[in-house]
Amino acid sequence: MDIARTAARLFAEHGTSEVTADQIAAESGVALRTFYRYSRTKEEAVEPMLAAGAQRWLADIAAGPHRLPTPEEFEAAAVRSLTLGDSPEDLEITRGLLQAMETDPALRAIWHRINLESERDLNAVLLKLAGPQSDPFRLRLTAAAAAGAIRVALELWAVENGPAEGQGSPADLVVRCMRQLHIAEYA
Repeated sequence: MDIARTAARLFAEHGTSEVTADQIAAESGVALRTFYRYSRTKEEAVEPMLAAGAQRWLADIAAGPHRLPTPEEFEAAAVRSLTLGDSPEDLEITRGLLQAMETDPALRAIWHRINLESERDLNAVLLKLAGPQSDPFRLRLTAAAAAGAIRVALELWAVENGPAEGQGSPADLVVRCMRQLHIAEYA
């Protein structure tokens, strides 16, 4: 995670084209060989940081009651994942990454891969919670819409330079997106 934060900070400050794997390794305090043990490319180094919120959200939903979450529980888990665990500095670094992603295909590909994996993982969690009588089509669609709502909310927040808390924050925008789509009304 230290390497991921360093790479993300450097990319947010200078853009990916101006940053090398050597710089990331040096500023992280690791050898270049160690850097490549964790990441195949300099852009992939940011993946743990970008994936942390999704991992918190999935863990929260999976640890909840052993049933499908209500719409309110679904939203609350998303809000907790966006407000707990990330320092204000990490949130600003994430904003810079999402802004840099607009012009960097490699970062954009990593962001979309993380979101797709989160969607698939959420679908697996929902299928497990729903049990054998569930409608797999509806659960898959719910997972796609929920993951998409979070992705869109974060991207809008970054582009619009929204606040970290309150109206226009990532948590606020996620709830607005989920309510607009009526996420989790599958019961």
